[in-house]
Amino acid sequence: MTVLTLGHANAIIAGALAKAHDLGLKPLTIAVVDPAGCLIALQRSDHSPSLRPAVAQGKASGAVAMGVSSRQLGEMALARPHFIGAVGPLAPHGLVPVAGGVLVFDADGAVIGGVGVSGDSSDNDEICALAGIAAAGLCTEGK
Repeated sequence: MTVLTLGHANAIIAGALAKAHDLGLKPLTIAVVDPAGCLIALQRSDHSPSLRPAVAQGKASGAVAMGVSSRQLGEMALARPHFIGAVGPLAPHGLVPVAGGVLVFDADGAVIGGVGVSGDSSDNDEICALAGIAAAGLCTEGK
């Protein structure tokens, strides 16, 4: 099983920021967490609002805690709002049930961490998270 290292986290962040720059997006904040949802690295772009780190970490750690992307958490919130409403406060960094939180897998299909991006539209945040993971040479889907 691959371990998500600080080197990986920094490469993910660099890749996500490069994608945001290419797309001309608003300032982003990117959080990378380990399989337990603990923060490995976080970077906040210049002029990124002060709440963005908490949102990015909530997207990443919530995805890891629930084993699905934050986009899927949003779908779950629509189908089972009471469940997501009850579980959210139990998560150490909350759950942010909108796109932008993506699981990171190793080559064997094991979850090795998560990435959360906040700052632009949720769809654009997710695009940048996926681009960052790809730039680090890691997988965004399990086997």
